[in-house]
Amino acid sequence: MKVLAIGDIVGEIGLHKLKETLSTIIKKENIDFIVVNAENTSGGMGLTLKDFNTLLKMPIDAFTMGNHTWGKKDIFAFIDNPKLLRPANYSKGVPGKGYHIYQCANKKVAVINLIGRTDMNVLSENPFTLIDTLLSKLEKEADIIIVDFHAEATAEKIAMKYYIDGRASILFGTHTHVQTADEEITENGMGYITDLGMTGPKKSVIGMEVKASIKRFVTSLPERYQLAAGDAVLNGCIFEINDENNKVMKISRICY
Repeated sequence: MKVLAIGDIVGEIGLHKLKETLSTIIKKENIDFIVVNAENTSGGMGLTLKDFNTLLKMPIDAFTMGNHTWGKKDIFAFIDNPKLLRPANYSKGVPGKGYHIYQCANKKVAVINLIGRTDMNVLSENPFTLIDTLLSKLEKEADIIIVDFHAEATAEKIAMKYYIDGRASILFGTHTHVQTADEEITENGMGYITDLGMTGPKKSVIGMEVKASIKRFVTSLPERYQLAAGDAVLNGCIFEINDENNKVMKISRICY
């Protein structure tokens, strides 16, 4: 089985890039299962019903979110859609779900969404203790387990790699919008990369307009962020899983 994980969609430019490129990637790489992080899709923060409906028309199996899950009020109208996941370690009782099991190529594929706690400015439960509970449950119910760890600190993501190695098939990081060059297959056959990157404006500061971003750093004034324009880039990673033991046997970054 081939799993395609695509980095955070940023704005309409990113959404358009995904729409025009996805079918080419699926055909070229013989993709079976697709996970996309969608938390920055609408205006760079959150997800509207209009944009979610556009995403649903594409052959994508699961959408993960992050610190901007509640960025658009629309989300409360569709947060319970089985294809949409919000961080599992959000406070108990909030709408939505943090994981789901999907059927693909005679396999049960579980996708888990987690959020980090280091420099994220989001009150959340401990992702390490929570993942223990989830993995204990899902290892009995799913053949393949995929984890999107939406976190700022590379150290937190790398620590998670060692913590769940051998208990999940794939762990990838999202949130920083910069694709890392550390893809690997761990000792126990788990596919890992610290960050997938983003799907959004290429000439930008992680998706935002360059001049406004620079002004914030130069003056320390609260300049309003603006989405960048121009050509787009699509970042992601392809994980090829051995159908016999459900371990990753090949991993490759993509950049379109």
